[in-house]
Amino acid sequence: MVRVTPVLALGAVCGLVLGVGLWALVSMTPRLSRPRLIDRVAPYVLDVSPGARELVSRRPANPLPVLGFVLAPAAAAAQRGLGALLGGSESTARRLRQAGSTLDVERFRAEQLLWGAVGAGLGILAAIVAGGSGSLPPVAQAAAVVVFAAGGVALRDYLLQRAARARLARMESELPTVLEFLTLSLSAGEGILDAIRRISRISAGELAAELGRVVADVNTGLPFADSLAGVARDLRLTAFTRFVEQVTGALDRGTPLVEVLRAQAQDSRDDAKRQLLEVAGKKEVAMLVPVNTRSGSPLH
Repeated sequence: MVRVTPVLALGAVCGLVLGVGLWALVSMTPRLSRPRLIDRVAPYVLDVSPGARELVSRRPANPLPVLGFVLAPAAAAAQRGLGALLGGSESTARRLRQAGSTLDVERFRAEQLLWGAVGAGLGILAAIVAGGSGSLPPVAQAAAVVVFAAGGVALRDYLLQRAARARLARMESELPTVLEFLTLSLSAGEGILDAIRRISRISAGELAAELGRVVADVNTGLPFADSLAGVARDLRLTAFTRFVEQVTGALDRGTPLVEVLRAQAQDSRDDAKRQLLEVAGKKEVAMLVPVNTRSGSPLH
């Protein structure tokens, strides 16, 4: 009977990873065959055929077609079980939208499963190493594998939440500048939709990208107020929601938008100053360290 040592286990894991990687590289090599007629025609009918758009945008789900085909049903069942365990997909879809991610909920669940599998692999490796030294009982080794797997799933979700919070913070910091630009454009006689279109065209910020979505929805026939409300409902950013409510209310009542936007821009600036003072108050001692370090004087 072969005794499993930590070195032997590590070699087996490294060999497995190397084999899967080589298989992935081989499966990604292009096929030397003539393209099908449907593949040649599809790029020319993208504007009239949803099937052509789906065919052109289709990418292989993974670099291992055979393995992916075999494991696809099990992976789908695992994604559904993970979604039910984590409480549904509504909150995940909202965080993906807030983070500006191009992933849908199913692909995000697949990534979570992948992270969980990596965590389980690390847990198995740690359990084998600990079991070889005899420091952990079998029950604790199994618990370590479960904890590592759950940690991988939770880490992917945490990174999504962090990305969503960071993007919302950037949009909140960009809002005063956008409001002032809108005020200047409206004062010059430009319409609200034309001003938003100009911002989405010349700006590269996160909020400008969301306003570009509004312009795209209006170009497809959606009412301006409904498109603005839809973006505010998806983002759930308090400052932007207040901006949308005031703009739509002014449009309904016929109130001049210039005064409304100027007042809101000032309120946004005041909020930004207040938040900056709050952060400075919490980090007052930390802010003194680099100043005293540069001056060469020790802290007293």
